[in-house]
Amino acid sequence: MADDPQSEIAESEPAEYASPPCFMHELDPEFHAMPSRSDAWSDVMRWRKAERERLIAERMALEPEQRHARSIRIAKALDAAVGKVAGRIVGTYWPFRGEPDLRNWGIGIIERGGRLALPVVIQKGWPLEYRLWAPGDPLERGVWNILVPSRGPAVLPDIVIAPVVGFDEARYRLGYGGGFFDRTLAAMPRKPLTIGVGYTPARIRTIYPQPHDIPMDMIVTD
Repeated sequence: MADDPQSEIAESEPAEYASPPCFMHELDPEFHAMPSRSDAWSDVMRWRKAERERLIAERMALEPEQRHARSIRIAKALDAAVGKVAGRIVGTYWPFRGEPDLRNWGIGIIERGGRLALPVVIQKGWPLEYRLWAPGDPLERGVWNILVPSRGPAVLPDIVIAPVVGFDEARYRLGYGGGFFDRTLAAMPRKPLTIGVGYTPARIRTIYPQPHDIPMDMIVTD
């Protein structure tokens, strides 16, 4: 999804904390509790940004062969997690910045009678739109230069596979900071099965979730 998302999007400020950042000092010695909630949230945003940059740099440093092998292991674990896919729509993604590459896994979904949908950024601050896609359908460059379906009906996936930059023990995902995915889930008339995917080193103690953050139903790693 041609610009660096680190500089193009920022996390929206919530009204209040789901829980105070009481363990931040244990994760990062540079973190200090702030006197007001607004200041504390600014500190959490800075910490998230630093974690995001660190985790992306770590996965980008992996050799292509390593990422490929890890993606295959994730794909096998996803088969067990998803189960039967015939007649179901699976929302997946086009890999970006070292994310697990599940494109071959997606083709397997189609071969087993399922359908694929890819997310499209319509506008900043809006939910994502999932559009049906199959190999051979036209693609175009979307936000952040990621390939997206150039046309096709918007659909509601039964299963959503979401790449994570990081994830925590409560299955909250650290994304790129735009809030698109949480906003999308909140707007859906029915909640799909949500599965976060990432490499094992992406696990962190907590992302300090806010009221707008929505946990995954499960996290699948290599």
